[in-house]
Amino acid sequence: MDRIPVEPRKDWRETAEEHGFRFHTIDDERYWDESVYYRFSLDQIENDLEDPTAEIEQLCFQVVERALSDDSVLERLGIPEAFWDYVANSWRNQERNLYGRMDFAYDGSGPAKLFEYNADTPTSLYESGVFQWVWLEQAIERGLIPDGSDQFNSLHEALTAAWANMGVDGTLHLACCKDTEEDEGTVEYMADCARQSGLETRLIYIEDIGINTDGLFTDLQENPIDHLFKLYPWEWLMADDFGQHIPRSGTRFVEPGWKAILSNKGLLPLLWEMFEGHPNLLPAWFDGDPAAAALSGNFVRKPLFSREGANVEIFQEGERTISVDGDYGAEGHIVQALHPLPDFGGNYPMIGSWLVASQPCGICIREDVSLVTGDDARFVPHIIAG
Repeated sequence: MDRIPVEPRKDWRETAEEHGFRFHTIDDERYWDESVYYRFSLDQIENDLEDPTAEIEQLCFQVVERALSDDSVLERLGIPEAFWDYVANSWRNQERNLYGRMDFAYDGSGPAKLFEYNADTPTSLYESGVFQWVWLEQAIERGLIPDGSDQFNSLHEALTAAWANMGVDGTLHLACCKDTEEDEGTVEYMADCARQSGLETRLIYIEDIGINTDGLFTDLQENPIDHLFKLYPWEWLMADDFGQHIPRSGTRFVEPGWKAILSNKGLLPLLWEMFEGHPNLLPAWFDGDPAAAALSGNFVRKPLFSREGANVEIFQEGERTISVDGDYGAEGHIVQALHPLPDFGGNYPMIGSWLVASQPCGICIREDVSLVTGDDARFVPHIIAG
């Protein structure tokens, strides 16, 4: 695994705009960064990233089974009791999941280590599945990267195929919050994948979803919402006032309710408890567990529901060395063994390994200048060579 400087395409901004990639620059800071790329061998991709992703997904299913047989686990995960039956039924009814992203620390040698699983509302989707592939093809054509370079990236094809098998009959509504350009771009891309699979789609903002007198969710035209892809976390839905209507609404959600178990940092100590010593897992416990003393003061403290690195704290030798601001933490925390991201000249890459229908299908790399990958991290492309 090497970090290699490369000449950016002179027309990359124009190309991004032509492809509908509007959030390539956020708050006047470059988000898409093709001044470098990461090079992997096929062996590194297949054995160190793809295979562990598939294996951990199967371990996660065992965690779901355990959680649904032990209410104390659901309680530790902060899932409201009013939703326990709903979550359990979504699993027992085999409601299909669509996608997720596991985030790993990996330096090209040794096992990749799972930092967390974005199992419910991961973004970086369009740039992973489409725009970094556009970069690959054009960079080869223009002699910027070696001829014959490849990429671990079948994300777009996998999403299109998966939507055809999701059992959607009628209209698929897709929703995110207003005034969130990256989320809107992700939802629009997801809608495009669904349409390519033959589905009828309709976009709506979360704020515009209504409830009729029969307790059904409706769009602005008063049409019932039978199938909803939501780029809106389950923990927020469960806390919202209209969340009480979800179990009786008849709406089928993507992601399904059982993903609330996996999109929670509490997954990490549960995985460690059940599969201690697994080479791709880091020791982790719920905050306050006496067993966490084994971390010897070198650990990361994370809120159960944190996103984009918010409220993450790093401790070294018992001293807090990094603390990120944010609005999370009231829900509880976990602690995880400190395993710093690899350092490439002051740049710290986090590898996101994508799954669609629980099958690995590509990676993305977000690079930050901090050990905590935040919302201002840059997206950097990759290739497979050699």
